[in-house]
Amino acid sequence: MGGANKKSGLRVWRNARLATMADRAAGLGIVEKGAVASRDGLIVYAGAESEMPAAAGQGVEIIDCAGRWITPGLIDCHTHLVYAGNRANEFEMRLAGATYEEVARAGGGIVSSVKSLRAASEAELVAQTLPRLDALIAEGVTTVEVKSGYGLDADNEKKSLRAARRLANERPVTIRTTCLAAHALPPEARGDKDAFIDLVAGTILPEVAAQQLADAVDGFCEGIAFSPEQMARVFDKAKALGLPVKLHADQLSNLHGAALAARYGALSADHLEYTDEEGAEAMAKAGTVATILPGAYYFIRETKKPPIDLFRRHGVRMAVATDSNPGTSPLTSLLLTMNMAATLFGLTIDECLAGVTREAARALGLLDNTGTLEAGKSADLAIWDIERPAELVYRMGFNPLHARIWRGQ
Repeated sequence: MGGANKKSGLRVWRNARLATMADRAAGLGIVEKGAVASRDGLIVYAGAESEMPAAAGQGVEIIDCAGRWITPGLIDCHTHLVYAGNRANEFEMRLAGATYEEVARAGGGIVSSVKSLRAASEAELVAQTLPRLDALIAEGVTTVEVKSGYGLDADNEKKSLRAARRLANERPVTIRTTCLAAHALPPEARGDKDAFIDLVAGTILPEVAAQQLADAVDGFCEGIAFSPEQMARVFDKAKALGLPVKLHADQLSNLHGAALAARYGALSADHLEYTDEEGAEAMAKAGTVATILPGAYYFIRETKKPPIDLFRRHGVRMAVATDSNPGTSPLTSLLLTMNMAATLFGLTIDECLAGVTREAARALGLLDNTGTLEAGKSADLAIWDIERPAELVYRMGFNPLHARIWRGQ
């Protein structure tokens, strides 16, 4: 179903089973004998085929889905997709018994990715990132969030974000960019975290905002990164610049990052392995989404699971994402990520599927535009050769995608 058709024509996908993921619907919002119609890249109808208004006039294209399932296009709402090189050597070192500190002393860790990204041109970054993006697209992904955070100075953070923006010109996909300059301390900072936060808030964020390179601002609030007080300075500047915020929070310890994120009305707080009840309660009240990242938990062999039951009890919405990055989650399969979220953390089928559609859209501030099959939203669809939605979570290393539709094409 390629892009040769005229965008303005009415297209109807009929004889389908729908998982609409609509907020007001029960469970997955299933419609057994359903149809979706789009015009000008937007959904104009999604529901029972028997209730669809008659499609009249010329240029109506009807696609018979032969009983296949249609879900919203998948959304990967937390990635570090733009980077140069890889860190397979560190993986090898760790398997041979090297500690995190030994890997760092050998030039590894985030600093290794910073060195590689700074040495790469913008065009090289785009070229190296496209295969990773293609892997996501091949699984029905229609929207991807991409963070910076391996530049750690003004020029290289902007280069990274420009490369991320360019991905949308290279592929039929929606790209949302996030400035993660407060990710780690670059070598030239010589251990002075406060001076580096001054650089982030005083120079990097204003330049990024002036050039409209970011849709949001993120940071890493952790003992090995930045304190809640330092992150608050970054968030204050982001708010002054009119940019929404997100936070890598409570991954390795409880610095009350979830509560900090909630205080600033963050779109999401991500990782959250050590979040406590106070943090979960604050997130629920603020409407901050919990983004669950099982790839990193698995890859770095964490043992502390995020408090899924706490999030359920307080009504915190949960998104699921790959956290695709070179050091702690070199994962480019959102389907496998769902299986990991279910197997490792006990998420239900419904939670996993909502987590990569509706709740992922919510975590990006895009729920008005995508994430569910509802009239008025972007015609972003994934059509699957499956008998039941559970198959999308149950299988490992198997891709049942029949067709991917982005903005009606």
